[in-house]
Amino acid sequence: MDTPGPGQSKRPGAAALVALTQSALIAALYMALTLVTPFMSFSFIQLRLAEALTALPALFPSAIAGVFAGCLLANLLNPAPLGLVDILGGSAVTLLAALLTWRLAKPWRLRLAGEARGERLEPKGFCSRDLTVRLIPLLPPVLLNALVVGSYLPFLIRPGQVSPALLAGSVGALFLSQSLVVFGIGLPLLAALKKTPWAQRVYLTEGESLKDQRRK
Repeated sequence: MDTPGPGQSKRPGAAALVALTQSALIAALYMALTLVTPFMSFSFIQLRLAEALTALPALFPSAIAGVFAGCLLANLLNPAPLGLVDILGGSAVTLLAALLTWRLAKPWRLRLAGEARGERLEPKGFCSRDLTVRLIPLLPPVLLNALVVGSYLPFLIRPGQVSPALLAGSVGALFLSQSLVVFGIGLPLLAALKKTPWAQRVYLTEGESLKDQRRK
């Protein structure tokens, strides 16, 4: 009889419960980190610490729903609400970025699975530098927030006073702040979590699925 691998449960449905719990915890943490620091979470120049959690979809599919729900709730409960554009637009950007991060991180997850099994599973020809395969998946939350959110914030915060300089400054400020948080905090967070049983369950399962496909 096969025994469960790292992080796998013997009980049917346990994996779904774990994923749901992870999503809820990430959403709650994102919302809490944002709302306890409103002075630097809602403005042109912001350093939203919760954005470090947008790195988590690189390892955990449950984090996709988690960061989306957390961002939606945080924007909804903003002490100085900016309207539906920010509530829905910012949350949609977070969701899209999370989906792209999960997708782009597949080579890294396959590498982790290969290292755990003593095999090579990532696509041939893909850049083999470990830092590169970890950095690329974290670009979506940085670039999308800077370009999309940075472009509409000036129109919501200073309607009728938007200039090219203000628009460029908003995009640039968000790019810088997102880079600091996502790469400065999110990247070390991934390094700390990649060997946990929950992460191993994700990438080992993905690795086994790929091996099964190759056998067919």
